[in-house]
Amino acid sequence: MPADLNDYFNKKNNSSGGSNNGPKLNFKAPNLPKNFGKMSGLAYVIIVIIAILAITQPFVVINSGEVGIKATAGKYDPNPMQPGFHFFIPGIQRVIIVDTRVRLINYTSGEDMGETQKFSTQSQAGIIRKNSISVLDARNLPVSIDITVQYRLNPENAPQTIAAWGLSWESKIVDPVVRDVVRSVTGKYTAEELPTKRNEIAAQIDEGIRKDIDSQPNRPVELLTVQLREIILPEKVKEQIERVQIAKQEAERTKYEVERANQEALKKAALAEGTAKAAIIEAKGKADAVKIEADAQAYANKEVAKSLDQNLLELKQIEIQGKFNEALRENSDAKIFLTPGGSVPNIWVDTKDKARQSAIER
Repeated sequence: MPADLNDYFNKKNNSSGGSNNGPKLNFKAPNLPKNFGKMSGLAYVIIVIIAILAITQPFVVINSGEVGIKATAGKYDPNPMQPGFHFFIPGIQRVIIVDTRVRLINYTSGEDMGETQKFSTQSQAGIIRKNSISVLDARNLPVSIDITVQYRLNPENAPQTIAAWGLSWESKIVDPVVRDVVRSVTGKYTAEELPTKRNEIAAQIDEGIRKDIDSQPNRPVELLTVQLREIILPEKVKEQIERVQIAKQEAERTKYEVERANQEALKKAALAEGTAKAAIIEAKGKADAVKIEADAQAYANKEVAKSLDQNLLELKQIEIQGKFNEALRENSDAKIFLTPGGSVPNIWVDTKDKARQSAIER
């Protein structure tokens, strides 16, 4: 403890003891280290340093998805500061933190804009909403295009990008390119063609935006996706397209019915032709069967005829004549008519049969 502080407590005790009116007080100095004076000076210095650090904050913490740009006397360091803890000199240097995460620009209609305003600001971080892009078609009819562009700041060239374009780089790089390409592409088509050639138009818009963004010096932006969401046509054009679609559907339906009728006619004709062919085949089969049978019979007769000779005929005649002779012995009144040349068979007439006899006499 300093000597003046001890003298203060001693004087206080003496003054209290010399008084007859009040009680005697006994003040005793606390036991402090002998080098407390020097340590208190160091503590003051530490407190001052902490206060200065708290006020000036010569450090910065960069999170993932961000880069820092250090500016010394207004000049940007070309090397971006990566995520982590970094010091800088206050007053001379400053650090600008920029977001390198994926960002969106939604070009949407007024109704969608009203809906999106219901969400909080935090939930919309990294999402920029703009009105639909108004374009003129090939006949100068107004058309609106809803489109979403997904992109991110190139972290490697972030210092050069911020130095050239400033912190509002999105509105200077991405937005003008998107609007210019969309108007250039859609202006080649009529309003009626836009819905039918949607995929073709979307591919051309994506290619055009990507080409213009990549051609920027130092490639400041990495374009990820371009999505054509909606083509908003004027009401009159919508009604006209609807009428055309109805007419096309009616024509397709009529064409289908005609095709179906033709198919039915062809089916019936084919069925009739098949039935006729089947009848012809059946008749031909029967005719062939009769012919085959006749040919077989003729062949058989021919073969039988070949087997007949004079001796066989005479033998047959003798056999039959023998049978007639036996019949005459039983019926002597019967008449036999022999065919000329003695060919077989002969005719036997029973004269005892009156009905036959009368028939013969007639």
